[in-house]
Amino acid sequence: MADRENPTVQKLLRSFIQFRKTGWHDKKINGYNPSEYKVLAVIYEGANKKETEMKVSEISQILEVTPPTVTQIINNLDKGGLVERMIDPQDRRAVRIKLTPKGKELTENARKAFFEKYLGLVDYLGEEDSEKLAELLNKVHRYFYELKR
Repeated sequence: MADRENPTVQKLLRSFIQFRKTGWHDKKINGYNPSEYKVLAVIYEGANKKETEMKVSEISQILEVTPPTVTQIINNLDKGGLVERMIDPQDRRAVRIKLTPKGKELTENARKAFFEKYLGLVDYLGEEDSEKLAELLNKVHRYFYELKR
């Protein structure tokens, strides 16, 4: 049986609980939820790399979610005027997605705010502690990933 009274285990649990309570990972960005922002960011990055639009299947592969999930998010973003759909000229069955100027501006502003938050964390912790924290968080991720397998 696990030692629930281990002080180090208790300290880690409290830390993770405090993190969760801050809601740092699930706040809306300019009125859009994190999953919508992730789709916008993938399209933005994909368009910058390929200088073209993206298929729903490409977006779903990158985000590791199903195409119907991406399609539902795209529908919301389309209603907000952030993305537009077009028929793929090489494959008329496929739909390509691209950011509208409004979508591109919103994504750029959100990316800037997102990275400024982490630059602020680096300033707060210092470069050395930030490096160590990143290494430790990667180790934590690997540990929990391995538990899932």
